[in-house]
Amino acid sequence: MSTAVIGHGFAPRPAARLRLTQRGRRAIMTLAATPLVIGALVFALNGGMANATLESSGAAFQYVTVEAGQSMWQLAGELAPQADPREVIDEVVKLNGLDSSDVYAGQQLAIPAEYVK
Repeated sequence: MSTAVIGHGFAPRPAARLRLTQRGRRAIMTLAATPLVIGALVFALNGGMANATLESSGAAFQYVTVEAGQSMWQLAGELAPQADPREVIDEVVKLNGLDSSDVYAGQQLAIPAEYVK
């Protein structure tokens, strides 16, 4: 008597399904949303910057060229000897959008018309 063995007695396992927990869903959503949030922040910060143009400015000014060895303090003294040099320097720095009062030879600076001779 022979009996045919059809299998080994083991049923094939169905493929395991991936189940995400609530914590796993939050982690995936955070990973997916992070580039979007960073992009929105970059856009918001750069999109709000003001652009300065000469056409829109109602202020009158002229340009002067900084000479070798000349400081902003000396320039202010020459431009407006009657005015407080600190105020003149402050106006020139603001008008030119400078980070400091440091200047270099050959630099062109816009000077408010009230200080131009």
